[in-house]
Amino acid sequence: MSAAPRPVPTLGNGLLGQLPAGVAAPAYDRAALAPGIAHIGVGAFHRAHQAEFTDDLLGVEFGRWGIIGINVRPPVLADTLGRQDGLYTRLLRENERVEPRVIGSIVRVVDSQDDPAPALGVLASGEIDVISLTITEKGYCHRPASGVLDETAPDIMHDLAHPEAPRSVPGILLRALEQRMATHGRPVTVMSCDNIPSNGAVLKTVVATLAERRGGQLANWIGANVAFPSTMVDRIAPATSEADLAFVESHLGYADRAVVVGEPFRQWVIEQRFAGRFPGWNRVGAGFVDDVEAFEHLKMRILNGAQSTLCYLGVFAGLEYTCDDMADPLLAGFIRRMLVEESLPTLQPVPGVDPLAYVEQSLARLRNTAIRHRNHQIATDGSQKIVQRILNPIRDRLRRGEGIELLSVPVAAWMAYLIRASARFGSAWRVEDPYAARVAGLADRIGHDPKALAGAIIAIDTIFTAELAGSAVFRTMVTERLSGLLSGDPVGYLRAVCAARGIEG
Repeated sequence: MSAAPRPVPTLGNGLLGQLPAGVAAPAYDRAALAPGIAHIGVGAFHRAHQAEFTDDLLGVEFGRWGIIGINVRPPVLADTLGRQDGLYTRLLRENERVEPRVIGSIVRVVDSQDDPAPALGVLASGEIDVISLTITEKGYCHRPASGVLDETAPDIMHDLAHPEAPRSVPGILLRALEQRMATHGRPVTVMSCDNIPSNGAVLKTVVATLAERRGGQLANWIGANVAFPSTMVDRIAPATSEADLAFVESHLGYADRAVVVGEPFRQWVIEQRFAGRFPGWNRVGAGFVDDVEAFEHLKMRILNGAQSTLCYLGVFAGLEYTCDDMADPLLAGFIRRMLVEESLPTLQPVPGVDPLAYVEQSLARLRNTAIRHRNHQIATDGSQKIVQRILNPIRDRLRRGEGIELLSVPVAAWMAYLIRASARFGSAWRVEDPYAARVAGLADRIGHDPKALAGAIIAIDTIFTAELAGSAVFRTMVTERLSGLLSGDPVGYLRAVCAARGIEG
């Protein structure tokens, strides 16, 4: 009679001294680690990026920089990170190479999806010197075209009426700052780590606008005691799959429901604008600079611009992952020419960066077959991403009288992606986007009329500025591209566009 299989242990503090060879563990005493950072939005990207930088820092300069992770939106943390004492495995993947490491910088997790009180209790605490966020673009409740607070957003309307029981992240932050002012008054740095142009300025604007509506001394106190640095963050971290969880169990010998996957490349550039104590992340590879703008434009318009463009074209081509898109000669040829000929010339010089080399490095990262980044995942919330990735370089080119023959393709592709998800166009796929219902309504009403469809979508002023909407060149080019991409053969249309520009593929 064979013996029953031994149960697989679950990752936690008790397992740290028993990790298999080849799995790096925290190089510091976690029992002595006190919190100093509160992070809102403890998803895969935070755990693969800022939490890893913090883990590195604690290994070379131990201090009070443990992270308390807070989720105010799903998923629930208690069932994953909470049961594992905040520990999780980070897998770096590059083609056939895998590098496992257990990250220990998260000391506690807080679920605050149903009630803001748990989150507020952490954020208002005097032990917290840094509040950081990865809440995706839509979490800021702003108008992407201008960066100002969208006071018509349902959660913002609620928070203006009920500031003591906030629902939005800006509202929660404001309430926490109000409590800090009323109790200990300690300064705090509030730092966005999301892909938004001038993310620190946007975060400051939405919080300050709410503070002004609140009245009293709060706005003045925030101005004197709270810093909102801008940042640029970069590492591709796709959604964790069941195969990733199974890999840890079968190859490393323990269970971990909070595994994250990332590519080897990582970058973090932080504006030197701090209030009070701040972690020395510059000791472990982050850059502290006076102005982040050039770095963020480079990343958003090249790497992120490529990702957004490829995700829509890849879906139209029947492909699933970015690496599949890059293996397609037509898509790879188009994206390289678009970046080099139209996106790159809109960028200002970045110290120490060769622009053409950056393009090639970015495309090489997207070819990594071990990073299974789904096209539909990248397409999520496209309306919140298209401004900084595509529309801003288009605006810059039009101001200089330059062509947008290639950059107009991803604008129309984003439109076509939303339109083809509507019932009128066959519900080809399910779309996750704040503007999905609005575009679907337009498609259902207008039908197969590319000029009217393009005009109606361009009229959405929270996405398209008056400058773009009023450009005849922009409207004409996008209408032409949309007509081709809504045809029965969008890939054939793209092939014709490439042939007209001498792009091989």
